[in-house]
Amino acid sequence: MTAPPPSAPRHRGASARANTYRSIYPLRILGMGLGFWVTCSVLIQTGDLARFGWVSLLTMVLWPHLAYLHARTSRDPYRAEVRNLLIDSAIVGLWIPLMHFNLLPCVVLAVITTHDKFGTGIKRLWLYSLPGMVGMAVLGTLVLRPEPVLASSLPVIIATLPVIALHSLAVGFTSYRLIRTVARQNQQLKELRQRDAQTGLFARAHWQEQAQAVLEGARSSDRPAWLLMIDIDHFKPINDVHGHTVGDEAIRVVGEVIRESVRETDCAGRYGGDEFAVVCADTDEAHALAIAQRIRERIAALRLPELPELQLTSSIGMAQAQSSHLTLRDWLNTADMAMYRAKHGGRNRVAVEPHGSQPHAADGRPVLG
Repeated sequence: MTAPPPSAPRHRGASARANTYRSIYPLRILGMGLGFWVTCSVLIQTGDLARFGWVSLLTMVLWPHLAYLHARTSRDPYRAEVRNLLIDSAIVGLWIPLMHFNLLPCVVLAVITTHDKFGTGIKRLWLYSLPGMVGMAVLGTLVLRPEPVLASSLPVIIATLPVIALHSLAVGFTSYRLIRTVARQNQQLKELRQRDAQTGLFARAHWQEQAQAVLEGARSSDRPAWLLMIDIDHFKPINDVHGHTVGDEAIRVVGEVIRESVRETDCAGRYGGDEFAVVCADTDEAHALAIAQRIRERIAALRLPELPELQLTSSIGMAQAQSSHLTLRDWLNTADMAMYRAKHGGRNRVAVEPHGSQPHAADGRPVLG
């Protein structure tokens, strides 16, 4: 019998599998140590302590160390530890007749030992362990022919209770750790789904959810909100002339600039290809324009280390949330119109729609649409 071993799923690395025996070693010492007191208490009740006490010492005290040495010196420690786990079950099977089928300790040790096989995560190990347990129980019965003593004395009950209590606590703790690990991994997966891997900005789907919420809030409360659509100028020629590797790097550094230029309350995302979008909630035109100009200026100042002569610029369209924007698509279309005004006005500038200020060129002067 052992306490629940740590999970060992099939996809663990080779190193972790090889060190499984190290993790199980202290648990086997604890489990078998508790089993020692249980078996001795039954041997005292049946009067067999002098006759079979050495078996308890060998199987419950010495065996955990022999199992550790067996796995450690094996060419395949993981397979050796699997064999050790099967031997654990066979040992418990042997003790069933040695304990004269005393119901409480026999059932507790057999159930806990089988349950521990589930805890390893090794496929069908619990099933493979049953023949050894049953076989040793039958063999021991045929050889020893013990007289059944089903009732448990008070010392046997007292010796068995810690096994039940500690095993239950160990199972609960293991389950708690598993639940926490799964919750943490789910959160990490959620964050990965929310982020664009190339730029670190929000992915389109998540950004649209946030933008939709901002639009609804702006329409219901009349709080100003602005949408910035950002497009890298002449991006297709960059890909065609310098290759997609340079194009990917341009997208990455532009995304980094946008991420560092917006406020914590702003929602910046990659909309698709070389287009980016930023939602600024509770923001007036002046502050939204300042954010847009900061992004434009920092993009214009970018230089790629492998291609320092390449100058990146951007065209940015701004649109305030309006009551006429019934859907997010309406708002996006308005910001897109402003962005194309900026492109048609000469690029490397910011344009505002609707009913806002004129497009602003690189020097800050308004540009007629």
